[in-house]
Amino acid sequence: MERRLAAILIADVVGYTRLSQIDEERTRAQFQAVLHGLFLPAIREHRGRVVKTTGDGLLVEFRSVVDALRCAIQVQKQKGDWIFSGSPEARMAFRIGINIGDILVEGDDIHGDGVNIAQRIETMAEPGGIAISGSAYEQVKSKVLVDYVALGARRVKGGGEPVRVYHVRLDEVARSSVLRYISWWRSLPWHSHPWRAVAFFSCLLAVAVTAWWQPWSGRQFEQPVVRLAYPLPEKPSVAVLPFINVSGEEAQDHLAEGLTDDLITELSKVSGVFVIARHSVFAVRSASATVQDIAARLGVQYVLEGTLQRDGARLRINVKLIEAMTGLSLWGERYDRQYSDLFAVQDDVIGKIISALSIKLSRGEQTQLARMPTESLEAYDHYMRAEHEGLIYGDVNSYRRTLSFYQKAIDLDPGFAGAHAGIARVAVDVWRNDYNFLWSAAVARKIAYDAAGQALKLDPLNARAHTVLALLQWVDGRQAEALESARTAIAAQPNDAEAYGTLALLQVHTGDRDQGLANIKSALRLDPSPAAGFQLLGGIVFYMARDNERAIPLIENAAPLLPRTEPAREYLAAAYASGGNKVRAAEEAANLLTLFPESNLTYYSYLYDYWTRQELDYHLAALEAAGIPKWPFGYKGDERDRLTEMDLRNLIDSRTWSGRNRNGTQFVQYFDRSGKTAYRSANVSITGVFEIQGYRLCERFDGYFLDRLVCGEVYRNHENDENGATFVHVTPRSLQVFSVSSESR
Repeated sequence: MERRLAAILIADVVGYTRLSQIDEERTRAQFQAVLHGLFLPAIREHRGRVVKTTGDGLLVEFRSVVDALRCAIQVQKQKGDWIFSGSPEARMAFRIGINIGDILVEGDDIHGDGVNIAQRIETMAEPGGIAISGSAYEQVKSKVLVDYVALGARRVKGGGEPVRVYHVRLDEVARSSVLRYISWWRSLPWHSHPWRAVAFFSCLLAVAVTAWWQPWSGRQFEQPVVRLAYPLPEKPSVAVLPFINVSGEEAQDHLAEGLTDDLITELSKVSGVFVIARHSVFAVRSASATVQDIAARLGVQYVLEGTLQRDGARLRINVKLIEAMTGLSLWGERYDRQYSDLFAVQDDVIGKIISALSIKLSRGEQTQLARMPTESLEAYDHYMRAEHEGLIYGDVNSYRRTLSFYQKAIDLDPGFAGAHAGIARVAVDVWRNDYNFLWSAAVARKIAYDAAGQALKLDPLNARAHTVLALLQWVDGRQAEALESARTAIAAQPNDAEAYGTLALLQVHTGDRDQGLANIKSALRLDPSPAAGFQLLGGIVFYMARDNERAIPLIENAAPLLPRTEPAREYLAAAYASGGNKVRAAEEAANLLTLFPESNLTYYSYLYDYWTRQELDYHLAALEAAGIPKWPFGYKGDERDRLTEMDLRNLIDSRTWSGRNRNGTQFVQYFDRSGKTAYRSANVSITGVFEIQGYRLCERFDGYFLDRLVCGEVYRNHENDENGATFVHVTPRSLQVFSVSSESR
């Protein structure tokens, strides 16, 4: 292996990721045009050797640093004369870094400190500019007549001692003006009398300062201010922008998104950094948005951006950490690795970000970051597909797809904690919202507990599993344990918006409204452009905290995006009513009853019976004010027609009911003397138990109302019925008209 001293030039396209997102094909063509039309001719002219090119840059070796700088100047000056079609923000600019140092030669490739330092210095150059090291400056300062601006000593990755860095000024007019004045000065007759020169220039300086200052104008000069949507957190704040798939295959899009997700998840485990949630960074990405625009909208100081390209078993990843307000790159890296090394690349990126931001990790955080999510890339692939479906307030089709992907991940790697936690998250919502279209309540509850428990057995610090456990404990009436589990989730992943949102939900329901409001604000700061389901969650928290001014806009935004989600209409109607807007409350109540005509106050009283009495009464009063009826379809029975306890006992003593539901479905239900019942219709066949409590008939069916005992009433039917039904059975779930068959044998 040969070692030698060489001058190194590294050039890189500014904002290549953003340009590719605008127009990938055009960006590639533009780069090739600049490479072959400008760089290669200039490199040949100045006796350089192209070591290699990447998708957005090149590495060049020169024997003379003077040649390297002259080549860079020529390229940057000529580049300014090139005209490309398209908007100004879509035009291409390069940064160039130059260093002279020791390199190692392996075949046609070179590496070593000389190359590493050149690469770091390149990131300090301005767009369209050149930065050089102090060692390069010493060689060129008297040989290349341009202006140099000292930036001082900078620490760079890959270097030991700090490196002096200089910007090369390419303002030819300013430079040539200086040379003309020097020539003019030397031609003056007093050139040989220095004291006259001192007097002359003293007067000239006084005039210049007065003209610049203009004290009579009262003019003030201010630095440009970038207005952030949110105050910057006290700790370093980062947004990981969606990685751009430059493979040319849409099938690899989920891999780029998965890499983005995983970097966000891993960074979220670090308490010393503030990390924006996934949905918000995807929501603000735009072909025309600059890094500064995105940082301002999200209220962050740093932005991580990158590209991903998969070619068979090879994986190429370019990544940069940018200080958004200055546009300077703090750290950048190119990875050309095997696809199987994906997790190693992720670990390296996380480590470099933490190092660049000077963040100290606790021992627990070090352990968490060292844990691989799975050893199976195929399982990881299915897991990421599930994550993109969304978990909060999904519909039946999205839940089914999500569960399918999680299950495939578990089939490939039974020890994949994240996939188990994902299944638990879906199951707990199916259970607590009484979604019987996937599982019965009993089955959903068991799946949620089992999957969360398995996730925690595999990874005791899995934040989502602790969040699921908190919801399960809350619905089971164990409030103190639920709050503790929610806090554990946040401790495990301090930047998890879902964990903060869950804790806030529990707090506003258990009397700690002030802290609940603080935590939902933290959740929405971490996820400032949340998905519809998370907006609905935030709106519910504000509504339960009696802050309808904040609740209503969030629920209004979520409702159109969740057209078949009952809570969206339910809580919007309630929030309007609670806020005193009777007209809008009635409109939303009508929308709810159109979509879900069986909605009623009795149903909600059973569905939410694990709430505190105060919170349940508040919600039911708001729904009643909006116009939600007490029973399904607004049924109102006459008390004189309501069956007494004795009447009910005679009606169910080994009897069979036959009739139809209000929706037209025919049914048959049998009651035996031991307290068991069986119900059958065209779509349902279930068994349960019953008891009589005064004038109420109470039933419990596996999979309904969280497996709780639910009571209804029976009335004599005076309405005309084509089948001659003689009774009406009204329950929180249905309205049935029926007749009693002869005694069963």
